[in-house]
Amino acid sequence: IMSYKNDNTPRIIVAIDCDNEKNALSIINKLDPKLCNIKVGLELYVSCGPIIISKIHDLGFKIFLDLKFHDIKNTVVKSLLAAAKLGVWMVNLHSSCGSDTMKEAISEIKKSNFNMLVLGVTILTSLDDDEIKQIGFSKNVKDQVMLMAENCENANLDGVVCSGNEVRNIKQKISKNLICVCPGIRLDDDSKDDQKRTMTPKMAAKYGADYIVVGRPVTNSLDPIKSLKNIKDEFEKAL
Repeated sequence: IMSYKNDNTPRIIVAIDCDNEKNALSIINKLDPKLCNIKVGLELYVSCGPIIISKIHDLGFKIFLDLKFHDIKNTVVKSLLAAAKLGVWMVNLHSSCGSDTMKEAISEIKKSNFNMLVLGVTILTSLDDDEIKQIGFSKNVKDQVMLMAENCENANLDGVVCSGNEVRNIKQKISKNLICVCPGIRLDDDSKDDQKRTMTPKMAAKYGADYIVVGRPVTNSLDPIKSLKNIKDEFEKAL
């Protein structure tokens, strides 16, 4: 597992959910690579393709490529290697791909000497107990996340994507070195929108989150850099 806490990488990741390059870059240009990293998700990547990665890199930002690969082993491994060639800082796959796929992916990335963090997605923060039962999971969200995080740790992944509610458990019972990236971060007075398991920056820090992903509270703000600084301060003061 890579050591990451001693470097100067910011702990805030801003999600840029746009469907075109112009809007994406106009938001990113208002931000500062010393204060945040950038998350490129499916909407932006499918709209713009890999060129958006190099344009964001040119602005000095590290990129979390959030495509949540979920496929047969060969496809996942090759896709992760393709992501590594783009020079991204962090990438993820669904841990429900299975342990063999996760182990093989990490092994191939290390073999090729790529310095890229690989995280396993546990249970999406838009799902709750009722919905995962509907899908067919027999455990509740909390227990299912723990099982999947354990599989990620056993497969030598660098970390997991989970909600802030699950971090403390993961750090205490599985490994304090497993990087926990937490989406679903909302400010106190914010609506939950499509997220079910949400948390404030302060609580996420208290529970042990290593990185938090923030979208609309920054990107929809009239003063994105001010909102970003406020979130960063709230998060770091609570660490």
